Amino acid sequence: MTQPHVIVLGNEKGGAGKSTLAIHIVTGLLHAGKTVAILDLDLRQRSMARFFNNRRAWLAANGHELPQPMMPDMGDGKALAKADTAEQIAVFERAFEEARTAGVDVILIDTPGGDTAVSSAAHGRADQIVTPMNDSFVDFDLLGEVDPVTLDLLKPSIYSESVWEARKMRAITQGRHASIDWLVVTNRLAVAEARNRRRLEERMTKLAKRVGFRVGPGLRDRVIYRELFPFGLTVADLSNEIRPVAVSLAHVAARQEMRNLMQAMGLEQALQPLDAAA
Repeated sequence: MTQPHVIVLGNEKGGAGKSTLAIHIVTGLLHAGKTVAILDLDLRQRSMARFFNNRRAWLAANGHELPQPMMPDMGDGKALAKADTAEQIAVFERAFEEARTAGVDVILIDTPGGDTAVSSAAHGRADQIVTPMNDSFVDFDLLGEVDPVTLDLLKPSIYSESVWEARKMRAITQGRHASIDWLVVTNRLAVAEARNRRRLEERMTKLAKRVGFRVGPGLRDRVIYRELFPFGLTVADLSNEIRPVAVSLAHVAARQEMRNLMQAMGLEQALQPLDAAA
């Protein structure tokens, strides 16, 4: 059986936009004809799972069809969040195995903000980790520590160490030649250029060489992303028939952002359908 490509959305800080990236990556892959299974490990909030439940309900109510991901049953999220670590990991492993043996092309896992045992287990299964961060030294602090006087990069920080541990775990379980591709994307960028961002980009470049990640483009803080969430839709889903909100030039720019993200991830097969929908 061909093994699925496993993508983990990870960042130990909440509010960086992991779930927003996740739903756009999933819908981009679905429109490219890929089969996708999703696991939402943000057990209390489960924004990604709720998005695709919204999608199913909206499509049924409006008589439309769009591709859907497979969602292995992980039970009640809030109850699972209160369970002990062993049970959480057992539920995750059962759901992951269900997705793996279903023969899907991609398994995408959205992880919570914070260092949890089930998140660590997911990172250890990753072929690719995508880490969103805002253009702020507050977010960068989880990747690297800087000198408070000079802003010089001092050393990798806690999340970089977590990814290093995941890489070691993967090497142990799958052989020393197994690797994890790590992509860090700058998310929710403000429109205006800022001196702070230039400083941040310089430190990102240095840290990328030191700990081994690539830097890519994320998604800006656009109204359209929030407008479409209640319907379970993204800009990739919009068409002449499916248009729950007014379409503007901003939607074209948003679709281009999706293309740039997919390209940075190496998912070029998802680009042509986005072009056709433009």
